[in-house]
Amino acid sequence: MAIFASSTTDVPLTSAVPRHVAIIMDGNGRWANKRLMPRIAGHHRGVDTVRGTVKCCLERGIEYLTLFAFSSENWRRPPEEVSLLMQLFVRVLQEEVTRLARNGVCLRVVGDLGRFDPHLQSLIRASERRTATNDRLILTVAANYGGRWDILQALNRMLKEHPEKRDHWDEEDLTLYLSMHFAPEPDLFIRTGGEQRISNFLLWQLAYSELYFTETLWPEFDARAFDAALTWYQQRERRFGRTSEQLAPRLPEMSSKC
Repeated sequence: MAIFASSTTDVPLTSAVPRHVAIIMDGNGRWANKRLMPRIAGHHRGVDTVRGTVKCCLERGIEYLTLFAFSSENWRRPPEEVSLLMQLFVRVLQEEVTRLARNGVCLRVVGDLGRFDPHLQSLIRASERRTATNDRLILTVAANYGGRWDILQALNRMLKEHPEKRDHWDEEDLTLYLSMHFAPEPDLFIRTGGEQRISNFLLWQLAYSELYFTETLWPEFDARAFDAALTWYQQRERRFGRTSEQLAPRLPEMSSKC
């Protein structure tokens, strides 16, 4: 199992191209409401944006893309909308896994999946198995996921398997049990839709991520908007607790476009 550098115990390697991008895809419902369409129409349009974002990551050489699709708090939404979202999830898995496999994308789904319908759980596992050997891009979908749940489940699993650590454990011990243990910490976090909060997403992993908020609604977050986020990221000075004077010379900026 790969062990990735922790931003609080080590200084991770960085480059002009973020290795890992994490996104809260917000604004689907508002996009639909503005057009007098049902909210689910915005979620359908949002799937098109996901395809475009995956394509952009592949072209940019980004290795990890993590998308917050359904939070543990989203069950509070109207039951009809939740049901339609579950149906959309099934449909996307059925229709998109072939495309992902063909393009070298490995699909991972993280979260408390036990609350999902058995058919959906089966589709998730089958899709993961079908794409497991791909390594061009690791696409992670967070579904029924919450950052606090993730930390608690990791702690409980660690102590169950290693009760001797009850009196002493460190970051590395716990990190191995987090849902995202297979990925480095996100370099760049993006939230669309105008809200400026992380909404219980990757609470442990976002400790030193660069946080980018945009008014653009997710269905309108096209390649140009994604490119703007990457350009903004290039201007950030990632110090990880150090001073500016300690940093190495900045790497050249990317020149290609999505």
